[in-house]
Amino acid sequence: MTSEQSIPNGDSSTLAADFQKSSLENNSTNEEKLAKADKFKEEGNAEFKKQNFARAAELYTLAIENNPNDPAYYGNRSFAYIKSEFYGSALSDANKAIQLDPKYIKGYYRRASSYLALGKFKLALKDYEFVAKLCPNDKDAQAKLTECQKINKRIAFEKAIAVDEVKKSPFDDINIETLRASKTETDYKGPHLNEDNQLTSEFVTQLMEHFRDQKILHKKYAYEILFKIRDYFKQQPTLVEINIDDDQKFTVCGDIHGQFYDLLNIFKLNGVPSETNPYLFNGDFVDRGSFSLECIFTLFAFKLLYPNRFYLARGNHESINMNQMYGFEGEVKSKYSLQMFHLFTEIFNTLPLCHVINKKVIVMHGGLFSKDDVTLDDIRAIDRNRQPPEDGLMCDLMWSDPQYLPGRSESKRGVGTQFGPDVTKNFLKKNNLEYVIRSHEVKQEGYEIMHDGKCITVFSAPNYCDSMGNKGAFINFTGKDVTPKFVTYTAVEHPKIKPMAYANYQNLFF
Repeated sequence: MTSEQSIPNGDSSTLAADFQKSSLENNSTNEEKLAKADKFKEEGNAEFKKQNFARAAELYTLAIENNPNDPAYYGNRSFAYIKSEFYGSALSDANKAIQLDPKYIKGYYRRASSYLALGKFKLALKDYEFVAKLCPNDKDAQAKLTECQKINKRIAFEKAIAVDEVKKSPFDDINIETLRASKTETDYKGPHLNEDNQLTSEFVTQLMEHFRDQKILHKKYAYEILFKIRDYFKQQPTLVEINIDDDQKFTVCGDIHGQFYDLLNIFKLNGVPSETNPYLFNGDFVDRGSFSLECIFTLFAFKLLYPNRFYLARGNHESINMNQMYGFEGEVKSKYSLQMFHLFTEIFNTLPLCHVINKKVIVMHGGLFSKDDVTLDDIRAIDRNRQPPEDGLMCDLMWSDPQYLPGRSESKRGVGTQFGPDVTKNFLKKNNLEYVIRSHEVKQEGYEIMHDGKCITVFSAPNYCDSMGNKGAFINFTGKDVTPKFVTYTAVEHPKIKPMAYANYQNLFF
């Protein structure tokens, strides 16, 4: 296994030079520090415009170190964190900016965006109400207030009509037998299921080509796939054990995020899934990218075709709040109906949360846990058939991230936890495992190795959101030798439909 690049500790001469430099900087006049802060802010703005949000946040941090009393620096860094999806850190910075200047309007904008992303809609509404009150003639403020009011009204309506007893399944409102007996329109030129309504390899091949040509699968077959996959996943455990033969290759992919044409490229590079070419896709199949339906139907079709050689895990974007915010709900409504979106919501609740491969490698979307001594049996016992909670084992599996420092710290996302190398080591030792594979984070090379090689991140959506410039990656290994081998690739061209084209609340984040 490739070893992790460690953070250099430096020798004594380097440390002395750093100390001398720090001492000189501390002796700088206040005017010089203010000038440095402004310079770092301008450099941060330049990086932000290039959509290099991580570097922008670093430069805003340097500005804050030189002038910790300017709310604009915290506001700018908050925006960079929002763009990086670090909503917990964004919220903290927005609060600091408001503390420094209670009338700093951008601070309320940033805080409201953070609250929205964290699902705290009532708190977001309060901030937009305050901004609209301070700026009654600001059309943008009024528009954001109106949009946030609509969100809260919709949520209140949904709660009002909710039934306290066991909720009726949206599948109950569809007569699948009537659909099966119906005929497709004469002008439909897409793939057809066979007479027994079973998927074949020919159907899946035609389906991918149909989607490549930007055509829609007939609703008769779309609903058939959803019914079949719902019935399958309802019977699956929360933790799935995968057994791979010694000489068989196995592939693990990370986030796809609706980038269908990059998904096709993975199959081109690594081979189409089959009985002899098994895959695991580790969550976040939808949202952000504007071809999420094409991705999810393709993945579901392969799962039905090869149930014991093709695996899917739930990510944090297989949830209703994320889908309503980042585009999947809007895409399903645009291409099919709101009714179909409700079917997806129920299916996502049934997806497994975790996989263990040959009793050696554990794979989950997010990461490890906010408490010690978690066992595989604890994971097996999770009641997963629900929307993700704000804390607990299920939340951590879907939301957590690794950190370089030992121990645990508050999540930069505002959900889950950040866990260090000691946490990873102890978990693996307790459960007799070799290493962790997780996804959930954009990496410039498509993957990252941390925690002495025991925690690997893989991310499979290259040039994420058409803006990040990152590579995508997937992992290959064999059943006998689970040493990971990384394959990286760049983004391929896709039709000129921008990411987030179907997002409902996109204007609330700017």
